Amino acid sequence: MFFSDIIGQEKIRQRLTRSVHEQRISHAQLFSGPEGTGKLGLALAYAQYISCRNRNATDSCGNCPSCRKFGKLAHPDLHFVFPIYNKKTSQKAYSDDFLPQWREMVLTSPYFNLGQWMAAIEADNAQGIIYSHESESIIRKLSMKPYEAEFKTMIIWLPEKMHPSCANKLLKMIEEPPAKTLFLMVTEEEESVLPTILSRTQIIRVPGIDDTSLLEALRNKGENDPEILAEMVHRAGGNYLKALEYTQPGEDKVYYFGTFQKIMRHAWKAEVPELLSLAEELADLGRERQKEFFLYVLQLVREYFMMNLGNPSLLYLTRNEKEFGIKFARFINEKNVIPFRELFEEGYRHVSMNGNVKIIFTDTLLKIVRLIRR
Repeated sequence: MFFSDIIGQEKIRQRLTRSVHEQRISHAQLFSGPEGTGKLGLALAYAQYISCRNRNATDSCGNCPSCRKFGKLAHPDLHFVFPIYNKKTSQKAYSDDFLPQWREMVLTSPYFNLGQWMAAIEADNAQGIIYSHESESIIRKLSMKPYEAEFKTMIIWLPEKMHPSCANKLLKMIEEPPAKTLFLMVTEEEESVLPTILSRTQIIRVPGIDDTSLLEALRNKGENDPEILAEMVHRAGGNYLKALEYTQPGEDKVYYFGTFQKIMRHAWKAEVPELLSLAEELADLGRERQKEFFLYVLQLVREYFMMNLGNPSLLYLTRNEKEFGIKFARFINEKNVIPFRELFEEGYRHVSMNGNVKIIFTDTLLKIVRLIRR
């Protein structure tokens, strides 16, 4: 991964390369910021840059043995930890068990979210987690001397998904690591990371991608219509994944939107059997997708409320969502917008706490019947 592969983030790139040239590489760093801003790519490019034998002022060479191995994510001194699930075997699951899928996902594009990752490893109803026993693997790997590079690098993607006992076991190693050991953590929920982990890391806050860089990246993807480009950049809010969804919504987002439409139509007509059927359908989704669905409808409620108020400059909708909102937005108003928000936030929280999903969705959908008529 090269710094040149990252969309925008020029100041962060300069900061990282400068730390290498000035030999001020902090042993534990946390890349923190919203989804779709390039944090994982930055961490990978940084690790490659540090190990490159012929680096220049702004990027790694790409030709030395180290860069070639980093380019395949197969360097012996590069290690990964990320949320996974247990395949219901007698053996404990480790991140290394999913390394082929991880390499394929990252090499295709470093811009992806947890839901996409869990779908790629066919997690079904499981929630992504970094298990307690993963700490054993991390400590074992980092206790060895580097094979080829100057540093052993451990990249932990989404440490907020780390089991508390795993995080606690790593505290001493993060505070007093073996020589030439580098922890690079990538988080989207800094407030959910264990405070004792945060206190031991240098935090690098990654902002949203600037509009100019995002526009250029979208043009390079083949989009040339100025009106569509403007809508994509506006909707993105600095999130590359959201920008792509404007014209290329993923299968999950298409399903979520279609399901939202069905729910609201059946709720308005008080068609309880149909709502119960949809509740069962949603209960069959994996927990990560169920949480994504609640976050998605929360966002839609916000957008349709703003649409109802007549503030088009504050809307972040796709074309299909806008078209549906022309007739639907009036049903999200000052009388029900807060109860709707509280209802969906409660559903998200209960799914996260491993509640009975059939009961959660049944309760949520039946309550919508009352709220939609306010």
